[in-house]
Amino acid sequence: MAALTRTQHPTTAGSTEDADGMAVASFILGLVGLLIFNVVLGPCALVLGALALHRGTARRGRALLGLTLGAADLVILAATVLSSHGTLWQLGA
Repeated sequence: MAALTRTQHPTTAGSTEDADGMAVASFILGLVGLLIFNVVLGPCALVLGALALHRGTARRGRALLGLTLGAADLVILAATVLSSHGTLWQLGA
């Protein structure tokens, strides 16, 4: 019966813990994405941050930082692509 109640009420303690985990993951992915693999980690940070805020996380600051860092990842990716004329990796000499 407890499982049935948990699925009916999305604001239970388990849901809040999941949202807190998403907020922290969003922050970490956004931070790492500034250095490497920002084409994947940036959008992941944006999605996780938005989901954490939507689910009502207690770590609202980290979710907002994750959103900000995810957007910064995409801005850095765009600047890198524009400055190198569309070439991110150069293979060979």
